[in-house]
Amino acid sequence: MTSATSRRRGAAPLSATTTRRTRPPRWMRRAIALTSTASLALFAYTLPGQASAADAEYAQRFLTQYHKIKNPANGYFSPEGVPYHSVETLIVEAPDHGHETTSEAYSFWLWLEAQYGRATGDWGPLKKAWANMEQYIIPSPQDQPTNSFYNPGKPATYAAEHPLPQHYPSPIDGSVPVGQDPLANELAAAYGTRDIYGMHWLLDVDNWYGYGRCGDGITRPAYINTFQRGSQESVWETVPHPSCETFRWGRNGGSQGFLSLFTGDSNYTRQWRYTNAPDADARAVQAIYWASVWAKEQGKSAEVADLVKKASKMGDYLRYAMFDKYFKKVGNCIDPRACPGGSGTPDARGLRDNQHYLMSWYYAWGGATDTNAGWAWRISSSHTHFGYQNPLAAWALATQPAFKPLSTTGASDWAKSLQRQLEFYRWLQSADGAIAGGATNSYGGDHGTPPPGTATFYGMFYDEKPVYHDPASNTWFGFQAWSMQRVAEYYYVSGDARARAVLDNWVRWASSHTQLNADGTYLIPNTLKWSGQPDTWNAAAPGANAGLRVEVVDTTNDVGIAAAFARTLIYYGAKANDSAAKKLAKELLDRMWDQHQDAKGVAVSEERKDYLRFDDRFDAATGSGVYVPPGWTGTNAQGATIDSNATFLSIRPKYQEDPQWPKLKAYLDGGPSPRWTYHRFWAQADIALAMADYATLVADSGTPSIVVDPASVNVAEGGSWCRSTWRCPPQP
Repeated sequence: MTSATSRRRGAAPLSATTTRRTRPPRWMRRAIALTSTASLALFAYTLPGQASAADAEYAQRFLTQYHKIKNPANGYFSPEGVPYHSVETLIVEAPDHGHETTSEAYSFWLWLEAQYGRATGDWGPLKKAWANMEQYIIPSPQDQPTNSFYNPGKPATYAAEHPLPQHYPSPIDGSVPVGQDPLANELAAAYGTRDIYGMHWLLDVDNWYGYGRCGDGITRPAYINTFQRGSQESVWETVPHPSCETFRWGRNGGSQGFLSLFTGDSNYTRQWRYTNAPDADARAVQAIYWASVWAKEQGKSAEVADLVKKASKMGDYLRYAMFDKYFKKVGNCIDPRACPGGSGTPDARGLRDNQHYLMSWYYAWGGATDTNAGWAWRISSSHTHFGYQNPLAAWALATQPAFKPLSTTGASDWAKSLQRQLEFYRWLQSADGAIAGGATNSYGGDHGTPPPGTATFYGMFYDEKPVYHDPASNTWFGFQAWSMQRVAEYYYVSGDARARAVLDNWVRWASSHTQLNADGTYLIPNTLKWSGQPDTWNAAAPGANAGLRVEVVDTTNDVGIAAAFARTLIYYGAKANDSAAKKLAKELLDRMWDQHQDAKGVAVSEERKDYLRFDDRFDAATGSGVYVPPGWTGTNAQGATIDSNATFLSIRPKYQEDPQWPKLKAYLDGGPSPRWTYHRFWAQADIALAMADYATLVADSGTPSIVVDPASVNVAEGGSWCRSTWRCPPQP
């Protein structure tokens, strides 16, 4: 973290002359009683009402957690100020190393700084976070140099997806029809550039792999990618590679790089390519929306006006996630040659034939590194997962004047997306209340024929586990909590009865599977098991989905997902005036705060039996393990050989230098399964955000208040910096 971003900041306290009281109000006298010599400035007066003691307590919890995250000694940020995926390095999930980062982490950082602005009135950290995002994870013009050659009439050449990595490389097939890209020209007209304004999903922050910027081997952070080979390719089967392919590494011979692991072609060309995770960009828009609301309450709209414009721009480009992968027609798209490309021309209702108006799993773009080569491409995704939808962002981009995109059809597209997303949630809601997987316009990834009777949503086929199958993408309760939190925020700002109806059933289900134990612990759902399918969608008369059911297989005390769940309950409870939801949110927050604090945040230990896959070799019978085609031999920037004998560990030899390697090695050698404690950036941020939401929406009934940064608090020697009536964390 740079000195500028690590400096603790705070707004000046409001003058005591702004109130007629001659002594501090009761809530402040209680706060004073909890401390001996603490500065009164820690708790500000509200604007203009009175805060409660609970408001002060939860606001302080937010600041306590915020400063643990921002404390350089705790290791959440790189020297460049980039947020790591986790403090710890030996961690494998979507990122395959803890000191990579994702667009997800950036979006949570923006949200964290937006809440800090609400709490303190200081919007400088939020502006610096966005600037850092622009510098490091939104590709610069130099990193996407050939967009001027992009042809919207032929966005990309078709290559089918396949179920297993061993079915790759996938041949490029120019005979398959693709559709028209209707966004490129209007975006170029609106912003004066052919470049894309969106985040690539994955950065090697410390250049741990060693690829550097476009093959220089040195520059950090570095754009990398992993997942490329179908729905069964888990992180354990990936081959990490640079986003800028110069052929310096990869297959021996210097003429293919890593490309021939993924696509089959007669001639490979040096190129750059990036992949956007739409849920993260939408979350960034969501964060800036709230920043605009809170800054306006403070009379500081000008402080965030430029960020609002940039968020609107990001949302404009995010519409690429609303299309079929190859811009083919949406609905009953079976057989890649028989399913035509879409024209992209709006019909009488303003709907385009190749646009599903949902947040798909990704959009991607790329082109030649040679500025004289003359080609570039763009694709979207045919697969949509409920967990990626964001009706709050759609609502802001469609209805809020300052957020309406500059493009001709941006705001109207987002209005249609809002409608479609709300229908999507309703279509996928099980009889129990949980939300099922999603839908696809390309069954099996190759426009296959689905089983007879497969339910449809505007002609897209129901998919229980969209995109990935190892593990199945809709078995994780985290997607439920993340996605429904956005629905709850949308309901809070709009009062939309459609959102309320979905939330009523979901909250009842999730709450019924939450345990609050007598010893102060808690358990929430973890793994889900699905059966059946929804009824085919009928917008005029939605079905009851009586055959779509879910079971809770096991439970967890995961703090990040508990925080996201609590935030859902907070927004829902505040708008619906549901006392049970608000009480459950408080219980979850209090219990994690009381039970699971440490010097770096709030965390619990976990078992990772999947770490036995570190040294698994490829198994043709199951498809597990790293698949490298016979005869394919190459080298990566860590100096590892990549061939048919590769394992996850063998192509990442630097893991054997990790401080926690001995612990892992003992497990791989047959020892007992160890426990791991992780401080994931998104989880720690969500915990802080939950405390701030509770302070404002429940404890203080929505009255905005500004508190002073605890860095300004003076504590006498032997005193305590903790202001909570709950257990205080170790002093940082």
